[in-house]
Amino acid sequence: MHEFGGWGYGMGFGWIIPVLFIFAIFYFINNNSNSNKETPLDILDKKYANGEINEEEYKRKKELLRH
Repeated sequence: MHEFGGWGYGMGFGWIIPVLFIFAIFYFINNNSNSNKETPLDILDKKYANGEINEEEYKRKKELLRH
């Protein structure tokens, strides 16, 4: 006599691992894409640090970003 009507454990729980794997892929893709985003202030800070803009321009643009 077969338990679970002949379906066994594999058919009842075998789908869990592929579904978890798919969710893990989507989670890591979404998590990585969000962590790489820079704010406009981050970009402005880098430009000032690299000498691309002077202090006066940096302060003016920073004030514009706050509003």
